[in-house]
Amino acid sequence: MNIAVAGTGYVGLVTGVCLAEKSDHTITCVDVDEKKVQTLNKGLSPIYEDGLEDLLKDNLKKGSLKFTSDYKEAYSKADLVFIAVGTPERSDGSANLDYLKSAIRDVVSCASKDMLIVIKSTVPIGTNDIMEKYALANKKDSIRIELASNPEFLAQGTAVRDTFEASRIVMGVNSDWARQTLEKVYENFDNEKIVTDRNSAEMIKYASNDFLALKISYMNDIANLCEIVGANIEDVALGMSFDDRIGKKFLRAGLGYGGSCFPKDTKALHWLSNSNGYELKTIKAAIEVNELQKMKLVRKASEMIDSFYGLKVAVLGLTFKPGTDDMREAPAIVNINYLLERGANVYAYDPIGIDRARKIFSDKINYTNNIDKAIEGADMCFIMTEWKEIVDYDLDKYVDLMSRPLVFDGRNCYDLKEVKKRPIEYYSIGR
Repeated sequence: MNIAVAGTGYVGLVTGVCLAEKSDHTITCVDVDEKKVQTLNKGLSPIYEDGLEDLLKDNLKKGSLKFTSDYKEAYSKADLVFIAVGTPERSDGSANLDYLKSAIRDVVSCASKDMLIVIKSTVPIGTNDIMEKYALANKKDSIRIELASNPEFLAQGTAVRDTFEASRIVMGVNSDWARQTLEKVYENFDNEKIVTDRNSAEMIKYASNDFLALKISYMNDIANLCEIVGANIEDVALGMSFDDRIGKKFLRAGLGYGGSCFPKDTKALHWLSNSNGYELKTIKAAIEVNELQKMKLVRKASEMIDSFYGLKVAVLGLTFKPGTDDMREAPAIVNINYLLERGANVYAYDPIGIDRARKIFSDKINYTNNIDKAIEGADMCFIMTEWKEIVDYDLDKYVDLMSRPLVFDGRNCYDLKEVKKRPIEYYSIGR
């Protein structure tokens, strides 16, 4: 089959590259940004994702993958089009579907044969039904067009592996033809395949993401209580993890969740439930806990000093998690803004995220390429991301290099016993 992918953002690019590698189909990725297209056709990835660029280069050489801004040609030849455009959050928490509608309009206007349009984007329940009516109203009479839901379950930093080793491939279809077409796409993927209706597929995506967000917020809530009653959240999490009804994942306490999915998807599902006259109290609580958790340590610091004005403050880790350069909804953003508003001189370190940070903060903060420079002469240090470089950092250097070895660890990077061996004022989460 000829497969087109509309959008070369995080989901679209990973989907296109991995399909080219694993399937026997020809993959054409479409983007309106000609400069971005040129960069991709040179084998250069605009996002950091382990293993992605190598696969990109290999499949460009094989001819199984190409990138273009000529959507008319790409869509006219396509048997199937994946839609992987953004569905950003509106001010009221609802999902903005304007980009999705625009993409479907372009696809339908160019379709020259029977086509299955597959929505990869995370969309509110019922979106496939709405968009199919729109597509059918604008298609050529002689061709068949259907929509299907095929949500992604990729974690940034492990997206390539998550695609090839997916726990499940969800196919939301309303006909045998759509099911058979999608099954052909994934015929070389040896993964569990779940076939359901489109509304259920859309809900699976939201329900999965929001459950994980709820799990994170729950553990952070328990961590805060642990501090009050004198328990250790890491021991608590370990004890919980042996219960196979709970599992080991997403039990780490920290500064809350960020990224492109959990913040947006929790708010969107909460909005959707309210708009249908039902409040998801659990999701509302998850959102509230997460927002409070982000600022937990900077509030602690503000209680310990008279003012941040003129202080050198080190921030270690900028991205919302290790293994990615994504800073969307990263706790570092709100914390750095808090510090800047109060006159602090911020020195930031991140092994990958500096370029992204520059687009947010410009020259308002100082950027360093190593931890030593960030903490040298610093009055305090905040750890925002558990990069290996930070986890493995020599604790003695905090004592030797900092003006005052005051460390606020938002990711519980260090063993408490090791920290206590040194004259470090150390505050972590739930311990």
